[in-house]
Amino acid sequence: MEMGSLAPGFQYASAKMASDLNIFQQPSPNFGIRRGGVIPSIIVLHYTAMKSSKDAIERLSDPKSEVSAHYLIDEAGKVTQLVDEQKRAWHAGQGCWGEINDINSYSIGIELDYCPSAKCNFDERQISSLEKLLFDILKRRSEIRPEFIIAHSDMAPGRKFDPGMYFPWKKLSQKGLSIWPENILDLAADWGKFKYHAERFGYRASCDTFGGWTDVLDVFRLRFLPKQEGKLSPVDMGVITYLSNNWPNIRNND
Repeated sequence: MEMGSLAPGFQYASAKMASDLNIFQQPSPNFGIRRGGVIPSIIVLHYTAMKSSKDAIERLSDPKSEVSAHYLIDEAGKVTQLVDEQKRAWHAGQGCWGEINDINSYSIGIELDYCPSAKCNFDERQISSLEKLLFDILKRRSEIRPEFIIAHSDMAPGRKFDPGMYFPWKKLSQKGLSIWPENILDLAADWGKFKYHAERFGYRASCDTFGGWTDVLDVFRLRFLPKQEGKLSPVDMGVITYLSNNWPNIRNND
């Protein structure tokens, strides 16, 4: 269904944005109320890892799947809204960012029609539509700042890896839609300091073990240093320290 055939009580983020982006609406039954009446302060970006956007929408709309997202953007840039932004979509699962544990209640979820086993780079039309949608959300929602546009992998180290190593985070940062470290200095590798700065930035390990923190290192690299491998390095330390010092996570889960 196109805009103009809205389901009762189903609101587009912005009528003008819906028109500019040719947003379609296909309401999913998979949603709830944001617990405690909280206002979204995070955007979580995902990829579908499915054969097609049609398959993804069917799954995100199937009550048996118990998953959904607020928006899905296909390869050609078509945007489909499945859940009203005021509602709690089921896209994040277990995980946390900073002191926020109920990510679904605090976030807006955006799925990108992309399968890492089928291709590397994201389609430019898809990224263009994502940028427009993010611009609109940030314009309307002062609670969401660029540093709170995060990857699914950021909030679920060891479990999730989307939107993956080829997602253009740096390009988004140049348009004020994300963050990116600049002018990084190498610092001595130190796991204690890495853990401190990773937590200060927002990462949380699933368990306080070497394995748990290695998972954090992996997803941190996936986003900011996708070509980095091996043991904790001075480059890792420089980047995580820069992120921690420039964008310390001060949100809490009231």
